Amino acid sequence: MGERATPVRTARLGKAVGPEPTSVSGAVLLLPGGEEVSARKPSPVWATAFVPSLGRRLARAGRAEGLAVHTVHYRYRGWNGSEAHLAADAEWAADEVVRRYGDVPVCLVGIGMGGRAALRTGGHEAVGSVVALAPWLPEDDVAAPAEPVKQLAGRRVLIVHGTNDERTDPELSFRFAARAKKTNREVCRFEVHSDGHGMHGYREEVLSLTADFAMGALFGHTVSRPVEDALAAPPPIGLRMPLAAGFGRSLKR
Repeated sequence: MGERATPVRTARLGKAVGPEPTSVSGAVLLLPGGEEVSARKPSPVWATAFVPSLGRRLARAGRAEGLAVHTVHYRYRGWNGSEAHLAADAEWAADEVVRRYGDVPVCLVGIGMGGRAALRTGGHEAVGSVVALAPWLPEDDVAAPAEPVKQLAGRRVLIVHGTNDERTDPELSFRFAARAKKTNREVCRFEVHSDGHGMHGYREEVLSLTADFAMGALFGHTVSRPVEDALAAPPPIGLRMPLAAGFGRSLKR
């Protein structure tokens, strides 16, 4: 009796969030969190509640512009060292957007380990902007290469992190942003004071900030004053910008 071949896993895009645009002029790829090491297949409930909330908010904000929003479903649950599986799947997803929709601008929005995947994949030729929410980034290690930043040149980058995050170190995302800012002025970082990894206390503000930033990056909408100030400010001011309570209440999308 012959051995049964192990099925090859493939990444895929989830169904477009909300009504599918008749003509797509931009795309957001949502990259859920993951683990540092795991060969297991992601669970259908692996994505945090933030992912569907983000998808709905972004789809609504970009509906008139023809925005397509998709969640990326990974092959594996883990980053897995040099394999960088989540980044490879994000790269595939950006290629798939080009195949489906043609030459449209892409914004990568990642959470946790998905934030690392978004930052790592920012150099894809279709990607013009990256949002990393509470990104997992490796510890500084003199024996290993630093997490790369050169791929983000020419991209607009937003990092958001809770100051009380006990799962992903906010100081590491600050150091990453500081290195990226040296070669790319279009990098900003917001701090959500006294909030944890899920940023539950400021969820509405984080959703509004992400939508405001993405609409500006994808379609040239005027961004809010705090985002404008954060992009223009020199380090460390623009990389430790506090996210104010109530942000977004006056924004109309």
